[in-house]
Amino acid sequence: MTGAARNTRQRYEVLALLDEVADFRTPQQLHALLLQRGAQVGLTTVYRTLQLLHDAGEVDVARGPDGEQLFRRCGRVHHHHLVCRLCNATVEVRGPAVERWTERIAAEHGFIDVGHTLEIFGTCARCRD
Repeated sequence: MTGAARNTRQRYEVLALLDEVADFRTPQQLHALLLQRGAQVGLTTVYRTLQLLHDAGEVDVARGPDGEQLFRRCGRVHHHHLVCRLCNATVEVRGPAVERWTERIAAEHGFIDVGHTLEIFGTCARCRD
């Protein structure tokens, strides 16, 4: 097996795992899950694959409360995230008021072609009990 073929298989395994997990995960958490499955994927490949998928718009990236990058496969429609600080449970939310506010603030300051991200962190119902 060539290096390129192996790399493609490893990337496929990362992508397949992302399709199965619903919540944001760190690269280390994803790597551990892959190892539990018996996949032979290095942590560097996980990081590289996540970056490629993010660049292609296939995964969203959030910063956890501690600043660590978290990854999740998400829908294509613009949305925001409500994320549990304890277990990383994630809910996709749309925020029309946020969109209007962003457009208004940008216009007030003469900005165009504006993008934004918003992650809201809290404690989910499951963790607070």
